[in-house]
Amino acid sequence: MAEKKKGSTTEIVRALAEPLAKELGLIIWDVTFTKEGADWYLRIFIDKEGGVGIDDCVDLTHAINPVLDSEDPIPQEYTLEVSSPGINRKLTRPEHFEAFLEAPVRVKLIRPLENGVRELEGILIDVAENGDFEVITEEDTTVTFTRKECASVNLIEDYD
Repeated sequence: MAEKKKGSTTEIVRALAEPLAKELGLIIWDVTFTKEGADWYLRIFIDKEGGVGIDDCVDLTHAINPVLDSEDPIPQEYTLEVSSPGINRKLTRPEHFEAFLEAPVRVKLIRPLENGVRELEGILIDVAENGDFEVITEEDTTVTFTRKECASVNLIEDYD
């Protein structure tokens, strides 16, 4: 029987994928492992300077498949998807927030603010070491968030 791997599924897959991505001139943006209906999906989001093309996705898929087969970090059946994080990409890691300071973002909260607002848009203006971040809204209001209170934080292309 194989020894149980240490760490979450996404951490294990990230650790396996990062050296392969680097060889291909890519970075791992994010790794998710989610159940949708009866099916599980392992999604590896990749990026690179100048953007990702379909060939980049195919190349990493071909590189990671044999590694996932031999290491077998996931006991159940799943579908592997390798793709770009897209224009409206989710910011999930500290380096994402650092890389997109001064960028427009949409923040969706788990619980509404005191004024009932559950979603707001603004410019990401600061990020602290502990992961808290600040957004300045269209009304020139600065709002500070903790990552724990956010359902999601996404870049937005169409911010005015």
